[in-house]
Amino acid sequence: MSQSAEPQEIHYRRVLVKVSGEALMGSEAFGLHWPTIEGIARDLADARGTGAEVAVVVGGGNILRGASVAGRGLDRATADHMGMLATVMNALALEKAIEEAGSPARTLSAIPMPTICEPYARQTASRHLSRGRIVVLAGGTGNPYFTTDTGAVLRAAELECDAVMKATNVDGVYTADPKLDPTATRYERLTHDEALTKDLKIMDAAAFALAREAKLPIIVFSIRQPGAIEDAVRGRGRSTTVAP
Repeated sequence: MSQSAEPQEIHYRRVLVKVSGEALMGSEAFGLHWPTIEGIARDLADARGTGAEVAVVVGGGNILRGASVAGRGLDRATADHMGMLATVMNALALEKAIEEAGSPARTLSAIPMPTICEPYARQTASRHLSRGRIVVLAGGTGNPYFTTDTGAVLRAAELECDAVMKATNVDGVYTADPKLDPTATRYERLTHDEALTKDLKIMDAAAFALAREAKLPIIVFSIRQPGAIEDAVRGRGRSTTVAP
């Protein structure tokens, strides 16, 4: 897609997309499914093609989730650091796929490893975004005990993003699990307070509290729908918006 799209078509100028590690597995039981990664990369490139500035936080659950191995001979801090390293592997793969999709990209890690990628710094990330590069953020917050959801909201707040876009396996937030309850209905819009009152599991508590404090809208949509990221940037498509 050309990067000369009309500016007025963009609903959000700078966004942070949260992609889970599991989303990169596709049909595989573990690891990376390259056709799936290519599809996500094309969607991110298309979103950037609207003229929006796009950052991405990627999880590591397709390789190793720290919380799942903590206590099995590993302390929580060590397990979480291992999970952060898994996010770096995913970020490097996604960066490569984004570049192949025709959009410049940079991986920045909260855990410094300068021979592999750039260390995360807010000014550096913001400069890359303003120059039209998709910034792939790895390493979580760089600290144990925090999820990549929390890392995503933290980076979105730091980088002054207009919204956090949470890519999931369903097209929004429902009154119940739509896979288990056929009567479940999708919310079009919620406030942060309504989501808390209804105990809707949009993000973990720390991430959601930070989003509410920063007054960051959260757009929840399905990563399985081609073009969903661009639709979310344009303020259209099937999704749920959680906003102040």
